[in-house]
Amino acid sequence: MTYSQNWDLDSIFPGGVNSPELAQKLELLKAQIKNFADAVTNYVVSNDDADFTNFVNLTTQGQTIEAGLLQVNVFITALISDDFTNTTLSAKASVINALEASYAKPSSQFKKLLATIDNTTWTTILALPTLQTIDFALNEMRQEANELLDDTTEELLTQLSLDGLNAWSSHYDTIAAGLTMPFTDENGETTTISAGQALNHLEGYPDPKVRANLLAGYENMWGQADGLVADTLNHLAGARLTNYKAHGVTDFLKKPLELNRMSQATLDTMWQVVSDNKEMLTKYFARKAQLMGKQALGFQDIYAPVHVGEFTSKDLSYDDAAEFIMDNFAQFSPKMAALAKTAFEKRWIESENRPGKQPGGYMESVPELGESRIFLTFTGSQNDAATIAHELGHAFHSSVLTDLPFWRGNYAMNVAETASTFAELVVNDAKVKAATNDAEKVTLLDAKLNNPVAMFMNIHARYLFETKFYKLRQEKVLTPDELSTLMDEAQHEAFANSLETYHPHFWASKLHFYIDNVPFYNFPYTFGYLFSLGIYAKAQSTDNFEDQYIALLRDTANMSTEELAQKHLGVDLTQPDFWQAGADLVAKDITEFLALTEQFVS
Repeated sequence: MTYSQNWDLDSIFPGGVNSPELAQKLELLKAQIKNFADAVTNYVVSNDDADFTNFVNLTTQGQTIEAGLLQVNVFITALISDDFTNTTLSAKASVINALEASYAKPSSQFKKLLATIDNTTWTTILALPTLQTIDFALNEMRQEANELLDDTTEELLTQLSLDGLNAWSSHYDTIAAGLTMPFTDENGETTTISAGQALNHLEGYPDPKVRANLLAGYENMWGQADGLVADTLNHLAGARLTNYKAHGVTDFLKKPLELNRMSQATLDTMWQVVSDNKEMLTKYFARKAQLMGKQALGFQDIYAPVHVGEFTSKDLSYDDAAEFIMDNFAQFSPKMAALAKTAFEKRWIESENRPGKQPGGYMESVPELGESRIFLTFTGSQNDAATIAHELGHAFHSSVLTDLPFWRGNYAMNVAETASTFAELVVNDAKVKAATNDAEKVTLLDAKLNNPVAMFMNIHARYLFETKFYKLRQEKVLTPDELSTLMDEAQHEAFANSLETYHPHFWASKLHFYIDNVPFYNFPYTFGYLFSLGIYAKAQSTDNFEDQYIALLRDTANMSTEELAQKHLGVDLTQPDFWQAGADLVAKDITEFLALTEQFVS
């Protein structure tokens, strides 16, 4: 192989969890946090200090600490993802969590300090050349200060989160890491696989009978653990809602919307357009079921590959996937291609298919190195190649911000999913265009349509479930059966009653519901997908697109989502037109799929 499938973590901290450099970094961060706390406590706003040197130093200290905390957090998270069953790693993660908690108090005090500065002085401060690039972030912090409680209470809530919100999230990882199930392939050979391996098979295994048995086994595996998982979800949500209540927040969507810098009107409009466009996807499902010789698809079939005519899709090698991604990135952005090349060559990516790894995939920035690390499991499917492209899109987004201050790179999740989904679109579209015959094109179009299926249906189901769950959780603790019923109802609505089997324990199996630092982790994916469709359409008809694209990405942490769309795309996100234009692009693919497959079902 040309490219390694194992990532390089030693360049971050050599020697793993017991790295002396890691230990030194943790001690340094402890000292930096203490110094920052002292500096904030002793700071006095003075107009005599024309350059506000001490204030600028505070912003530098804060950004240095936050970049360092992210660095150590990325490292320990990578170790855990790599060796998911190694429970000894959680002890080091707890040390880092405690360190982050110790920073929360001076960080809160810094924000409150901002709120004490009069408007005239504040305008003067933001006009300083050294602070102009982070003025949006500073204004956000100043606004946030208005919702903070007294220092003692805020510190108590932060400390309680270590054994509350954070702990329940970690507890879910412990549960998932210990789950295994028997897996019987089409040859009748049975092996024991992890939850992560089961998920990979469920989404792409070619044999329909194996998939059906796999979903039943997967449901059973999670069903056996659903008591523990229900406790985890209930208490994680309960801890979050208690924190909201303490801050006078009764709307559980307020914080997710603020974190994504978007309005309720934008979110509602997006979901309305999604709901209005279900019919095109149910037609696609009906045709896909015909091609599979079924009356209707089961949940296990929605991402499964379609094979028609003489064409049978072949597994991709990792090297081939890498070369294809780089070649097609280059068609839109040489800088994207160069970033991907660096990621493959410098071993930023962990993709080996082996037991013991965490399910799913992600990208994390390594801020002090100006690099990224990408985690996934590559099995050779077309979907896996798209996943690599997706995560490389995230990495490219981070790369164009490395010359900016740390607080200028704190972009929201919804726009984060824009760059990743755009990269995925580039690769999926290229695969379809490269097809040599109708049968191959059908298979590749089907793979491309996995994205709208996920965004319009699967993610919608997650949003419907979470919305109903959080509303009910304000009143009571839900049983495993109640949670499964909520998920079953959400999936029926989101998939427009088009499936013959559903996945009621999806609430238990999906990691995204158990992430502690980002509430309502799911709806930003749909936003990012539809937003990226608009960008992709613009890219195909715009000269010098690369420069415009990078300009948009560099602004993602510098304004609201609505302002970003207006400035760079000239659209109003609170109106349905923009979202419908994205849905219309999906409809074109479905129309082509239906036309091409007519010959294979007649």
